[in-house]
Amino acid sequence: MAVKIRMKRMGSKRNPFYRIVVADSRSPRDGRNIEQIGTYNPVVSPVEVKIDEEKALDWMKKGAKPSDTVRNLFSKEGIMKKFHEQKN
Repeated sequence: MAVKIRMKRMGSKRNPFYRIVVADSRSPRDGRNIEQIGTYNPVVSPVEVKIDEEKALDWMKKGAKPSDTVRNLFSKEGIMKKFHEQKN
């Protein structure tokens, strides 16, 4: 089973709110997920990002691949750097 870390869109029209979730790559964007590991709110200023770092690192160690957008969020939060340091 291929597992991805990606965003699930929530909120109303023109007011997006995203949950960062771990999901099977075959499930639809807003479909079933395995676990929620964070949130992302692009509407407020400054942008609000909350990620459970331990869960994110644990899932990436197990082989979950982050999507491009989630990878950028992880990089800004310093999670990708910690993941690469743990690998070495």
